[in-house]
Amino acid sequence: MKFWHVSGIALAFVCHSAHAQEWQFNVFLDEKPIGQHRFALEENSAKRTLTSEASFDVKFLFVNAYRYRHTAKEQWNGNCLNAIEARTEENRENTIVKGALDKSMDKAAFVLQSPKPKTLGDCVMTFAYWNPAMLKQTRLLNPQTGEYLDTRITALGKESITVKGQPTDAEHYRLEAPKLKIDLWYSSDQQWLALRSTTPEGYIINYRLR
Repeated sequence: MKFWHVSGIALAFVCHSAHAQEWQFNVFLDEKPIGQHRFALEENSAKRTLTSEASFDVKFLFVNAYRYRHTAKEQWNGNCLNAIEARTEENRENTIVKGALDKSMDKAAFVLQSPKPKTLGDCVMTFAYWNPAMLKQTRLLNPQTGEYLDTRITALGKESITVKGQPTDAEHYRLEAPKLKIDLWYSSDQQWLALRSTTPEGYIINYRLR
């Protein structure tokens, strides 16, 4: 069983100060609980630091059939990624994604060092669901795999969803990329409310507010 990237998600919105936010999710696979994902964002003027930690375990007949661990730290300047270091463990496969903005060249560019060296644009975004500016992007960096993917994001209109047991009005968006199909919901003031993803195998992954 393979999962695809759902990093950068924000359902729980807990404000500890004017410059700190935290998002916490319980994660479900086809309505079965499989783990948790936590995000913490610190802001100092235009400087932002995002830390995320995910832990999933899928059991079949009491045997652990799938194990997933993901940690990432992202440094941002406004809406542009300055640096990333992420580690993902899927069963026995480990992937490290590492890169930083290089200003030493004639034109600044984000240079990915791992897993495969490549030079990207001067203002790169990851799948930063917590930042509504992501909804305007046509390419996104996957912090799980290091792939820089063409994306299409479509507004699907308003609808009511359940958030923390309460019906909530939301704007529905769909993000599509190679092998990815992700549905996102935001409040009227662009706070992220929910996420649902469909894997290539047809499994449904839901992130729900804890």
